[in-house]
Amino acid sequence: MRSDRVTQGVERAAARALIHACGITRRQLDKPFIGIANSYGDMVPGHIGLERLGRAVEHGICAGGGVPFNFGLPAICDGIAMGHAGMFYSLPSRELICDTVESMAQAHALDGLVLLTDCDKITPGMLMAAGRLDIPAIVVTAGPMASGWRSGRKLSLVRDTFEAVGRHQRGEIDDEELAELEMRACPGQGSCQGLYTANTMQCVTEAMGMSLPGAGSALAGSAERMRIAYDSGEAICRLIGEGVNARQIINEKAIRNGIAIDMCLGGSTNSCLHITAIANEAGVPMKIEWLDEVSQQVKQIAHLRPAGEYMMEDFHNAGGVLAALQMLGDVVEDNPTVSGCGMNEQVEAAVVYDDDVIRTTDNAYADVGGIAVVRGSLAPDGAVIKQAAVSEKMRHFKGTAICFESEEDAMEAIMADSIPDGSWCVIRYEGPKGGPGMREMLSPTAALTGMGKEESIALVTDGRFSGGTRGPCVGHVSPEAAVGGPIALVRDGDEIEMDLDARSFELLVDDAEMDRRRAEFTPPEPKIKTGWLARYAQLVTSASTGAVMKAHPECEA
Repeated sequence: MRSDRVTQGVERAAARALIHACGITRRQLDKPFIGIANSYGDMVPGHIGLERLGRAVEHGICAGGGVPFNFGLPAICDGIAMGHAGMFYSLPSRELICDTVESMAQAHALDGLVLLTDCDKITPGMLMAAGRLDIPAIVVTAGPMASGWRSGRKLSLVRDTFEAVGRHQRGEIDDEELAELEMRACPGQGSCQGLYTANTMQCVTEAMGMSLPGAGSALAGSAERMRIAYDSGEAICRLIGEGVNARQIINEKAIRNGIAIDMCLGGSTNSCLHITAIANEAGVPMKIEWLDEVSQQVKQIAHLRPAGEYMMEDFHNAGGVLAALQMLGDVVEDNPTVSGCGMNEQVEAAVVYDDDVIRTTDNAYADVGGIAVVRGSLAPDGAVIKQAAVSEKMRHFKGTAICFESEEDAMEAIMADSIPDGSWCVIRYEGPKGGPGMREMLSPTAALTGMGKEESIALVTDGRFSGGTRGPCVGHVSPEAAVGGPIALVRDGDEIEMDLDARSFELLVDDAEMDRRRAEFTPPEPKIKTGWLARYAQLVTSASTGAVMKAHPECEA
């Protein structure tokens, strides 16, 4: 076993002494050492229940014949970090999580890992670590939050708080109602109730085969979650005994299955960054074109919030991830899973209990998947849009650019209602390098929606969006402004045209004028010059490659 490096041989006497100091017996030295990477914390609703889930995992590991070791990881709540400098740290924290798991697993020679997670960047960070380390690993997520409730109506975070800001600005609701929504929208533990990034990535994880059946959608705090955690503890012992490493599961088939569930459900555009990054760490040569290829192969068979009215609890009760995959037929590729069963076997055993929440492809909500990759003169390396949340009227839109150099500047203009209808709101220098950290733009997009502008104003950014964003919002524009991408050269009054059906995204400025602007372009000074974000900005790659960190050329030498 890997742990023999610290438990076996005369020369390891000191290491054994330190292990015994942790309460480990001599008999336990011959059992597999299993790390529980637990991102529990008191300030993230999705993670406040992970301490209890960790106990269930421990019980399962002990029953399976292993020795559990807990260690902690950071977890940032995007909803709390949103709209201020805290969001600079959100996406970069994915890399910290991956690096921390690697550090603990390698330094202590762990035989396997149970990855306890729930929210946006934490789950992909854990999966990236599993792919990088290539040791037995299994993911246990805390699950979605139950919906809020007020006056006979279900509530969710994005629609009833972020978008409520825009409604308040229009005078539709008063201070008292806004405060009431704040109290009732989020009733307790779990990731936010719709198909936002956290729940998208939980579904992707199950579809990839890296978590047990039901783990993608079972509600947080439920007995079902506790059973999944216990079973996962036993399962990691079996995976170690059988020598099943992470890359035997995280391969091209798993990546494509993950994309398929994302597309058929209409998930978050952030998945495009995260799935690409996971593939990179697992050694899978993924191309961004895979996203659009799979999107064209599947139909959107679910309509969850933010685009629709159903919640994650409805999706789970309707059959969940495996039931949705069952509707896709031959698109789903058979592959090993952490359960010990093949993906096709799991899918065949699934049952659809509500055929409106999870529809057949003959009765699909849309004939294509939920996300589109668009390209053109404004985004030569691609950009992404959640087409499932775009009205038919806005699938083809030509408008006039109004440019902002930061999210804050754009938000000020939106709240002042100073952006005229028929405009493209261009927010730049928010990409992986320029941000740095590629902030989510949920505050401006939700404000526009709350103000009733989702069919009159479009938004484009080299930053990214929350999974809660809806409307004509194009993100991940690559190359980004900070490296001189075309979005840096857009000027107020330029015309921009998007055609979702043609997958085109064009800046309608002639080549000679663009050449002149490019020659005059000077990169701006970095926004952050100290701390770890300064290093991140130097090493992070484009959004089109997952915004992963690469070694500095001098380090590679």
